[in-house]
Amino acid sequence: MHAIIDSFTRRILAWRVEGSFDSGVTAVLLEEAAKGLGKPPPNVFMDSGVENTNSTVTALVEKGTIARVLAQVEVVFSNSMIESWWRLLKHQWLYLSTLDSVETVRKLVEFYVEQHNTHIPHSAFKGWQKPDEMYFGKGEEVPEQLIAARLRAKQTRRKANLAVRYAACETEQSNVPFKVTQANSS
Repeated sequence: MHAIIDSFTRRILAWRVEGSFDSGVTAVLLEEAAKGLGKPPPNVFMDSGVENTNSTVTALVEKGTIARVLAQVEVVFSNSMIESWWRLLKHQWLYLSTLDSVETVRKLVEFYVEQHNTHIPHSAFKGWQKPDEMYFGKGEEVPEQLIAARLRAKQTRRKANLAVRYAACETEQSNVPFKVTQANSS
């Protein structure tokens, strides 16, 4: 399995599931992910595995399609975002299914990538926007929508709670066997 994530929006830009290890797949995915990004070439943080340091990926670097940054060698942090995403994919989705063929894995990954990009809010964003909302610049209104929805929910809960409380008081008063009246001492 191969995937490329945008570090700002957390969107999966390109992915593949292959039946065998092919180090050339990384170069294909990098070209796909870099389409339309223009200049300067995007920095791509990757570990120093053979799939990232082979001649096809190096050719992309030399061509100016990407700028390769080797994690934990050229920078002090790692490629933790994609590693975190892999962990979530495996533990929250793949390991819960029977993985009996490459085609099954491919379908499961396809579904998860689509859900990740379009439906699952990300905690890295102030309003828990989805990666597609951030990538396509459509998530700015989400924090305000959430604030308004929280206020409406709070008001609805308060009204429902007050209604229950007052109904209980009325029931208690109707069960009282005698009425207390105030004596008038004039």
